[in-house]
Amino acid sequence: METKYFIASFVLVPLFGFLTSLFISAKNEVTLSKISFYTVGIQLLLALGFSVKWLWDGGESFNIKEVSIYDSEEYRFLIDFYFDKITVVYLIVGAFVSFLITRYSAYYLHMEAGYKRFFNTILFFFLAYNFTVLAGNFETLFIGWEMLGISSFLLIAFYRERYLPVRNAVKVFSIYRIGDVGILLAMWAMHHLWHDNITFSRLYDYDLVHEQLQGHSGIGIFISLCLLGAAAAKSAQLPFSSWLPRAMEGPTPSSAIFYGSLSVHFGVFLLLRTHPFWEHQLVVRILIGLLGLSTAIIAFLIARVQSTIKTQIAYASISQIGIMFIEVALGFETLALFHFAGNAFLRTYQLLVSPSVVSYMIRDQFYHFEPEELSYKDTLFRRLQRSFYLLSLKEWNLDRFLSKYLFRSFKVLGKKVDFITPKNFFKVMIPAYLLGLAAYWNQSWIPFWLLGYLPEFFSFIGLMLVFKSFSERKHPWLAWTLVWMSHFWVVLAVSFNEKFAFSHTLLYLSGVVIGGIIGIIALKRLKKLEPDWYNLNTYYGHVYEHPALANIFLIAALCMMGFPITATFVGEDLIYSHIHSTQFFLANFISLGYVLSGISLMRIYARLFLGPHCKTYHSTPLGSS
Repeated sequence: METKYFIASFVLVPLFGFLTSLFISAKNEVTLSKISFYTVGIQLLLALGFSVKWLWDGGESFNIKEVSIYDSEEYRFLIDFYFDKITVVYLIVGAFVSFLITRYSAYYLHMEAGYKRFFNTILFFFLAYNFTVLAGNFETLFIGWEMLGISSFLLIAFYRERYLPVRNAVKVFSIYRIGDVGILLAMWAMHHLWHDNITFSRLYDYDLVHEQLQGHSGIGIFISLCLLGAAAAKSAQLPFSSWLPRAMEGPTPSSAIFYGSLSVHFGVFLLLRTHPFWEHQLVVRILIGLLGLSTAIIAFLIARVQSTIKTQIAYASISQIGIMFIEVALGFETLALFHFAGNAFLRTYQLLVSPSVVSYMIRDQFYHFEPEELSYKDTLFRRLQRSFYLLSLKEWNLDRFLSKYLFRSFKVLGKKVDFITPKNFFKVMIPAYLLGLAAYWNQSWIPFWLLGYLPEFFSFIGLMLVFKSFSERKHPWLAWTLVWMSHFWVVLAVSFNEKFAFSHTLLYLSGVVIGGIIGIIALKRLKKLEPDWYNLNTYYGHVYEHPALANIFLIAALCMMGFPITATFVGEDLIYSHIHSTQFFLANFISLGYVLSGISLMRIYARLFLGPHCKTYHSTPLGSS
C-alpha cells in the first residue's frame, strides 16, 4: 500500500502544482516560480528517496493497476503504472533537469510577457513526462504521449507574436502526430495478438511472448515497425530529423528541458520499454541499428557546418540518440540508460550557456580570426568533401522531403474534394450520411460481398473530409465542421462490426459533440468581432485582443482531438478494440484520420489566434533568422 501511494505521488504532485499555478496572478512572478521550483524539488526528493528504498529492497520490477476508467465484459481501460530500472533513470534525470530549469527560468524570463504561461506549460510538461515514464501499458503511455505533444506546441509557440515560432510549432506538432499513427496501430495489433490490454510487465514473460510470436510472426514484425516509426518521429531520427532545430524557436530553458534533454529521448524510452517484445526479431533489430547508424552519421555531418549554436546542439543530440538506437538494438540496455543520462545533462548545460558561448566566440573571432588557406586541387576526395558540405548545409533536404512527399500529398488529396464548399456542405454531406445510416439499418438488403467493404469505404470518406480540412485555406468554419463530421463517419464505419453498442458510440462522440459545438460558437463570435481578418491564409494573432476566446477555442480543439480531458479518449481506444484483425485498411484510415484531424485543428487555432497581429497599431517583431 505504501508503494502504491509513492507511485501515485509522482503524478499527483506535478498535477497539484500545475493546477495551483493556474490560479496565481500573472503579475506575481515570485509565487509562480516558487510553486514550480518547490513542486519539482519535492518530486526530486520523492524520486531519490523511493529509488534508494527500491534498490535496498532488491530492485525488483513491479506493476500497479491504479484506476479502471472503463470496464465491460469485452474491454477494460486501465491507468496502469510500472516501475523498473528504466523508470528510475528517466524519473530521476527528468526531475533533476526540471529542477535546474525552473530555477534558471525564474531569472531568465523575468519581466517576460508570458511568464505565467511559461511556468504553467512547464508544469504541464512535467506532469506529462512523469505520466509517460511511469506508464505500465500502451493506453497510459498514450495519455502522456498526447500531453507531451500539446506542451511541445505551446512551448515552441511561446513567442506567439512572431511568425517563425508559431509556424515551427505547427510543423513540429504535425510530425509528432504523424508518429502517433505508429502507436495507434501498434495498440490495435497488440489487442488482437493477445485479445487483452497487454501490460509492459507481461512482455517480460518470455514464454508468453515467444508463444504468440511463433504463430503470428507477421503481426509481430508489423507491431515492431510501427513502434520504430513512432520512436523515430519522437526522437528526430531519419527522415524526421529536421523538426528538432525548428523546435529551438522557443525560449532557451524550454529548448534545454524539452528538446535537448528529456522529450527528445522518448523514442529511446519506447524502444527500451518494448525491448522484450522485439528483441528476438532479428530483422527488426537490424533495422533499428541501421536507422540509428545512418542518423548518427548524417546528423554529425550536418552539425559540423551549422552557423547557429542551437542548431549545432540539436543535430549533435540527434547523432547521440542515433547511437543509443544502436545500443538498444544490440541489447545494451544499461549502456543506453547511462548514455541517455549523460547526453541529457550535457545538452542541458550546453543550451543554458549557449548565449554566453556565442558572445565569447564573437569576441574571440574578432581578435583572433585567421582565414583558412584555400586549396584549389580538384581531386576525388575534394569533390566528395564539397558534395557532403553542400548537402549538410541544406540539411540533406530532410525538411523538403517531408513537405513534398508527406504533407503536400495530404493537401493534394484534399484538393480532390474541393467540390465541398460552405454553400453545398449540408446538401452533399447530410444526404450522404443519411444514406450510410440507411445502409446500416437495412444490412439485410445489401449483398454480402458488398457489406464487407462498407466499413473501409465509410472510413475513407471520413479520411477524405480530414484531408479537405487540412488543405482548406479560406473558411475556418468549413475546416472545423469537416473534422467534426469525420468523427461521425468513423462511428458509422465501425458500427458495421458486431458488438459495437450504442453506448460505445455515445462515449466516443461525447467530447466530439461538445467540443464541436463550442468551437462553432467561438468561430462565429470571432467572425462577428473580426470580419475582415477571418480566414486561414495567414496568421492573425487574435489572441492579443481576444485571449478568453482563444483559450475557449483551444479547449474545444482538444476535445475534438480526443485529448484525455473527455470520454472521447476512452472511446477512441474502444473503437480500435472493435476493428477486426483482418481490417487493415480500416485501422489505417481511422488512425491517419485521427492524427490529421489533430493537425488540422491546431492549424486552425494557430492561424486565427497566433502569430504577428494583423492590425497595424500593434507592434510587429523583427523576423527570426
